Amino acid sequence: MQATTVLVEGESDRLAVETLAFRLGHDLTALRVSVVPMGGATSIVRFLDRYGPNGAGHRLFGLCDAGESPGIARALGRAGIGSGSLAELGFHVCHDDLEDELIRCLGIDAVLNVIAAQRELASFRLLQRQPSLRQRPITAQLRRFFGGRSGNKVRYAPLLVDALPAGHAPPPLARLVASFSR
Repeated sequence: MQATTVLVEGESDRLAVETLAFRLGHDLTALRVSVVPMGGATSIVRFLDRYGPNGAGHRLFGLCDAGESPGIARALGRAGIGSGSLAELGFHVCHDDLEDELIRCLGIDAVLNVIAAQRELASFRLLQRQPSLRQRPITAQLRRFFGGRSGNKVRYAPLLVDALPAGHAPPPLARLVASFSR
């Protein structure tokens, strides 16, 4: 079986992918799947050189934010992986980012329940009162909460995935994980 490398932007994305894969019964080790955080989408060329057709020759998949998708598409084309849509090439695009996808999939109340279970609801409510965030939609406030404090994205990614009802996951994440067993 050919090794598979899944390129993701950061550590929180890696944890979300691995958490959902585990919940769905995928044994990533047995499937020879490695989820590799790149430290940002702009690093993709280095990882394509290492794992792609001119490197280790792994089967490649990925997950990226919408804003990074044009650069990812260019890098895949230059690496000789193809020029079709990102989805056709195995790279799945989150609307804004993975946190946005998880918030929309779970719904505000469920996300607030996850924050409350971590005893951080008061901290979130304090953040909501900041002048720069008061008039912003709650989804923007939640994304700021997850991305604003060091380690919050990494901490909350698996918690949000674990809070998903069975059979419900953000489409880009669900499609990515489903591709592991193909």
